[in-house]
Amino acid sequence: MASKKESVSKNNAKSSKKKAKSKVVNYVPKLRRHYLENVTTKLLERFNYTNPMEVPKLTTISINMGVGDAKVNPKALESAVEELSLISGQKPIITLSKKDISNFKIRRGFPVGCKVTIRGHRMYEFLERLITVALPRTRDFRGLSFKSFDKRGNYNFGVTEQIIFTEINYDKIDSVRGMDINITTTAKSDDEAYWLLKEFGFPLREKPVKEEIVEVD
Repeated sequence: MASKKESVSKNNAKSSKKKAKSKVVNYVPKLRRHYLENVTTKLLERFNYTNPMEVPKLTTISINMGVGDAKVNPKALESAVEELSLISGQKPIITLSKKDISNFKIRRGFPVGCKVTIRGHRMYEFLERLITVALPRTRDFRGLSFKSFDKRGNYNFGVTEQIIFTEINYDKIDSVRGMDINITTTAKSDDEAYWLLKEFGFPLREKPVKEEIVEVD
């Protein structure tokens, strides 16, 4: 028969586990909270949506890192996978060539890089690091183009150096690599997606304001 002390310690252990679980469940990334509390309201006003469910939102962020010599240099591919894991917080998959490219001596099925698609909390955490830390560290950074939308509410841009992310130790990399980042949203137009990202604090350049021509009789 268990003693009273043992039963009390077991109960305390169970309660501490429950508290730990509740803390994890209640955690909401800063940008996710900002979206719920501020962004939705501003977009409702700007676009006059009749239903809050119409407000566009982020769905995924995909990061693709190419490694040109992946076939002949397996260590370069390993390094790219490790770096992308650190940047995204999630293990990437290795991408394979879909066709033969004779100029680069690449055959179909050869490894050419790695990519990762992040969702949920990881997506918002990555976006916050990207906006507040990584992009401002880019050399001569003056904002991102507002023309890089795909007409379907998604935004794609390139980063020339992975070392803008603080997770990467410059002394440990074997070479400087770029990457493509694609932000997928539920927006039905590029204008909606533009303002969605702007309200998140995404450093997009300002769109030129079209001047209205007033005819004078």
